[in-house]
This record gives sequence, C-alpha cells and structure tokens, in this order.
Amino acid sequence: MSLRFNYRHLYYFWVVAREGGISRAAARLGMAVQTVSAQVRELERALGQQLLRPAGRGLTLTEAGQAALRQAEQIFQLGEQLPELVKRSAKASAGVRLVVGLSDGLPKLMVRHLMEPVLQVQELRLVCHEDEFDDLLADLALHRLDVVLADRGPPPNPNLKLYGHALGSSPVAWYAPASLAAVAQRGFPGSLAELPVLLPSHHAAVRLRIDQWFERHALHPRVVGEFEDSALLKTFAAGGMGVFPAASRVHDDLVRRYRVRRIGECEGVEEHFFAIGTERRVQHPLVSRLVG
Repeated sequence: MSLRFNYRHLYYFWVVAREGGISRAAARLGMAVQTVSAQVRELERALGQQLLRPAGRGLTLTEAGQAALRQAEQIFQLGEQLPELVKRSAKASAGVRLVVGLSDGLPKLMVRHLMEPVLQVQELRLVCHEDEFDDLLADLALHRLDVVLADRGPPPNPNLKLYGHALGSSPVAWYAPASLAAVAQRGFPGSLAELPVLLPSHHAAVRLRIDQWFERHALHPRVVGEFEDSALLKTFAAGGMGVFPAASRVHDDLVRRYRVRRIGECEGVEEHFFAIGTERRVQHPLVSRLVG
C-alpha cells in the first residue's frame, strides 16, 4: 500500500480522534459518515490493529490508536507549516508551478478553457491530478494541491475552510454522430426516446439536472452507456454509439475533434464551474489568474 494512500487514511483517523466520533468528523470534513468510516477501517487493515472502539455513544482510542494519534499529531503539525515553506520557496520561481486537482465529473474539454488564463505563462510547470471530488478536497486541505477545478462548489462547512470561486457556466446542448444526427433532429426532443443515449455518470453534478430535464419532457431515454470520463463518453459517441449532452461552450472543439453535430438545446440545463482553494483572498499568483 502506497504512502499517499496511508497518509490520507491517517488524516481521516486524526480528525475522528480529535472530534471524538465519526459523525462529528464527517460533519467537519463535509463528507458522508460511511466514507469516513471506510477510510478509518482501511487504515486499521493496513496497520493490522484496531485503533478505535465503541465507548457509550462515541468512540475511544485503543492503545494502538493512542500511538497512531501521537504520530499523526506530529505529521499534521508539520503539515500546517507547509504553506509558509511553500511561499518562501516559491519566491525564486514565482508563478511557475501549479498543482491542480481535476474533479472526475468535470468535462475534459472544459479544462483547457478554464485554464486558459495561465497557459501563456512562461516556463509554466503544470501538474494535474484527477480524482473523486471528496478525495481532492482532502488533498487540498492538506496543501498537496494549489487549487481544485470542479463542476460544483465546496460543501457548506465552515470548519473545512475551503472557498469556491465561480468560473462561469455553460448551457448544455445535445450532440450526435453523423449516422444519428438526421433522425435525432426530426421531432427533437421527442426523438431522444427512440435513440441510444450516452450520459455522464452521477459523479457529474449536471447529471441530476439532465435527469430532471427528461422528466419535464416526459422522456424515457434508452441509456446505453454511462461514463465518469467525459472524454471517453465522447469517443464512444463519435464511433456511433449514441447521442449525448455536452457544454455548448466547447461546441467548436466538439465538432472539430469528434466530428459530431449539434441537434438541439437541453433547455434550462447548465453546467457550472468552480475553482476551489484554501484562501478567501487568493495568494498564489497562478490561482489568482484563474479566478481573476
């Protein structure tokens, strides 16, 4: 098991121990109780020791848990010093390196558009990590990322101290490969009930809004594929597998890269984009360019 994996699990355990229970820790982290509990169990499995045991309505540390907490306190006290160390070391190469977390629900074609303000920086060293939204927020809180780009803002939790900066939005439209475009355009949107449909998975915030759009139009689509990776969805669509929704803000890129055709509006549905950071007033020069 990698150090990165253990380190993240240790962080969740540390929060649980300090909060005195999984429910309170989950509330502080803005995460589901089941998610936090599973992370702590993974740490216990990795260490081969029980770290927490029930005590009344809460939890108490075992002897092994107390030892683990002592080490965790040292680790995360050092972690709290990282921002200042990073700021000092950045003076020699200010604004060159940017570590970005990309939520797996974020359309890949939108990423370049959102990052356009920094791509012209000379000697830019861009490091991108894609992961699930909750895991990226944990990494951001640990100062392992400079910013997270996502299709939603941070959870409303004052203890987490994360700040969402709106980067705009885009209407959503429906697209089809050439083999399906003519049929799809006839009687749109009712035609969607007769055609194979590809959709983003529920990891994407826009999926709920698309499902609600189907309900408003009394449509029961034949969903033949659901994808967490938006680029993979478009690749299958381009091969003729089905029609699909996409942000119309990247229309030109969609048509040029995947040779698909726009067949109609997904009226009333928009995708929203956010940069999430640890500061209300952004200090990192490249993050400031992104949100400015």
